[in-house]
Amino acid sequence: MNNDYRKLMRSRNKRMLCGVCGGLGEYLNLDPTVIRIAWVLLTFFSLGTAVLAYFIAAVIMPDEER
Repeated sequence: MNNDYRKLMRSRNKRMLCGVCGGLGEYLNLDPTVIRIAWVLLTFFSLGTAVLAYFIAAVIMPDEER
């Protein structure tokens, strides 16, 4: 049985604020810039609720190991 799975973690080397978008980019194999742009658009369309979701994700997601 293959236990090869990925964990969603905050990035240490691709972070701008807390590393949430960098970690999502690494997990989804996307450029973190695309994730950041999508998050900004989501923030405008959700009237700021995405900012709250970002900081909740920053608290919940573990930091990447060194």
